[in-house]
Amino acid sequence: MSRICGIELRSSEAIFAVIECTEDDAQFVDIEPKKIKLNDDESSALIRSFYDAVVNFSKENQIDAFVIKKRAKRGQMAGGAISFKLEALIQLNGVTEVFFVSGQGIAASHKKAPFEMPDGMKKYQETAFMAASLYIRQN
Repeated sequence: MSRICGIELRSSEAIFAVIECTEDDAQFVDIEPKKIKLNDDESSALIRSFYDAVVNFSKENQIDAFVIKKRAKRGQMAGGAISFKLEALIQLNGVTEVFFVSGQGIAASHKKAPFEMPDGMKKYQETAFMAASLYIRQN
């Protein structure tokens, strides 16, 4: 059994969706917190607090892998600077491996075989859920 946490980085928050996998099944796990926000990216104390919250989330929920939906680095749909800071903090967590999936990969996989959105999941968690689901499909 393993737990995969999909992450969508939006503005100054990381949105989580956790899927628990067994040999023949994958189930959405409704876990708190559903998102962690960085209120001030210029405050060292708040950056450390965000980092600690991610590490604690990973440990407390036995997360085996974080799967982050990639954001464009430049152009009209580029991710904001704060979201890349959050990404780096997640990558440096030291507890859980981090993988990436592309938005195009998610869309193509969803078009080929639609992801079934679980009951009880918040609408804002859908992209994070699809990132984790794509990772599971690929591995």
